[in-house]
Amino acid sequence: MRRNGGTSGQPGFESGGEPADGGGAVEPSQAPAPRGSGGGGGKRAAVRALRRFMPGPTAGGDSGPTEVPIEEGRIRSGRLAGLSMWTAIWVLSWPVLIESFLNALVGLVDTTLAASLSEAATDAVGAASYFLWFIGLVGMAIGVGVTAMISRSMGKGRVAAANAALGQAAQLAVYAGAATAVMIFALAPAIADLLAMRGESREMAIDYLRILAFGVPAQTLLLSSIAACRGAGDALKPLKIMVVVNAVNIVVSFALSGANVGFTSVNDAGEAVTNVVVPAVGTFGYGLTGIAWGSVIAWYVGAALMLLTLVRGTHGLRLMAKRLKPHASTMRRLVRVGTPNFFETFGMWFGNFLIIFLVGRIASGAYAGGAGAEQTGLLGSHIVSIRIEAFSFLPGFAMSMAAATLAGQYLGAGSPGLARLAIQRCTVIAAAIMAMFGVAFITIPERIVGVFSQQATHLELSPDLLFICGITQIPFAIAICVRGAMRGAGDTRVVMILTLVSTYLVRLPLAWLATGVVLEFGDVTIPNPDPLRTVLGVDIHPLVALWLALCSEHVIRCVLFLLRFAHGGWKDAKV
Repeated sequence: MRRNGGTSGQPGFESGGEPADGGGAVEPSQAPAPRGSGGGGGKRAAVRALRRFMPGPTAGGDSGPTEVPIEEGRIRSGRLAGLSMWTAIWVLSWPVLIESFLNALVGLVDTTLAASLSEAATDAVGAASYFLWFIGLVGMAIGVGVTAMISRSMGKGRVAAANAALGQAAQLAVYAGAATAVMIFALAPAIADLLAMRGESREMAIDYLRILAFGVPAQTLLLSSIAACRGAGDALKPLKIMVVVNAVNIVVSFALSGANVGFTSVNDAGEAVTNVVVPAVGTFGYGLTGIAWGSVIAWYVGAALMLLTLVRGTHGLRLMAKRLKPHASTMRRLVRVGTPNFFETFGMWFGNFLIIFLVGRIASGAYAGGAGAEQTGLLGSHIVSIRIEAFSFLPGFAMSMAAATLAGQYLGAGSPGLARLAIQRCTVIAAAIMAMFGVAFITIPERIVGVFSQQATHLELSPDLLFICGITQIPFAIAICVRGAMRGAGDTRVVMILTLVSTYLVRLPLAWLATGVVLEFGDVTIPNPDPLRTVLGVDIHPLVALWLALCSEHVIRCVLFLLRFAHGGWKDAKV
């Protein structure tokens, strides 16, 4: 029910925290224009609104609420207003896909540059990359909240509510990013010790993390602002900005690192032969430190460009000074929607951190048959394979972003049937594209790895890891797309539960059993039954066994999210 002025909160805001459409809350320059000539468009809109909420006759002749027919669902504002579903999917997905490819390319370039320096540098990047993911958790959590709020508001034609969410999200991103930066800087030595890093790789990892900490507030603001634009249906402007960000990152990192770029293959004698394509720039040669500063500089460039874009406005969404004043109800809504996603992604992050811990135990020889013999390059092999694999799930990520925005906007427009159809179409597209990557990983993994690493250990192990993940690309695509769509619908609590269940009750137990790693906590030792070798008689490298377990969990996660999608509870999530 609308309040005229209200007695709680700021004037012009409903009790739920959204700016009301009347009472001076709508930005005059951004109110949606009526369609048609004269006042006809406004009258038709009023009639449609009345029909939506008027009771309709039931089969028994009684009056009761009726759902809006699927054909009548319309997105009322923003970039997607008036577009067909296929056009909306295309408009939303292709910029995200290209932007995601560029982002993955930056991570892969960082790893490739480090791999051309040394195995120690690659191990340091491998360890730090997981905490770089943690740095992004805050921005992603805020981004999920602001995407859900803005997409619903735009679907309803409530541009003022979208602008309010944007202003509060910008504040939250900067404050949370600053707090995260302080924590990462202070804990960098403890992080390196926790991963059992020693010598040169330990010092490299500490320096790398501490430099990245300076750029965390900018990265958090950048991620949340991109999510806000996508919620309004604008994926093109973030793409253009990220092209600049990634270009700055790649060029500056390469110039400062002193690393060369080439491709490596193994000859008939078993020797690694590297052909240098782009020689190193000899002016600086700061090594891994130069790669870290390249990332920090690029994040600040991106944050500045993103702020400029939002101040100017995009499809009605605009960052205004008056919306930067703290507003408790809107902030609470952002936190309520984004917090489950933070705990979900934090749970995923911590689970993957434990996977890295297992890789470290394998490298130290603490597994059945390892006899305590240390192996170098295993963490690097793991991260090189992940960086390459990242390219395969980017189409799934792009489709999940399209599904998330469309699900939110169609639900906001009162059309759950269209929301379901949009999710189905995006999922099919994602599965088809990722299947093609799977074919490449299965047929030519050695050639792929040789492009991105010059180290012998990587060339030996990473092709097997890519082969394994190639087999599970289709269920992985389904899980990514359906999970992202449910987030966009605001069903973040259930998504969190399903993700944590699959991570801690399936992924980690399978990974531990497959590797044969023996766990030691002080005087307590937990032996591993090592079923792959003792029961099934399979004798493979523990790192390869680890990836078998990880990819098996993708299949189970796919089933869990399909069951939730079929249940349909995501359509009733409160935003």
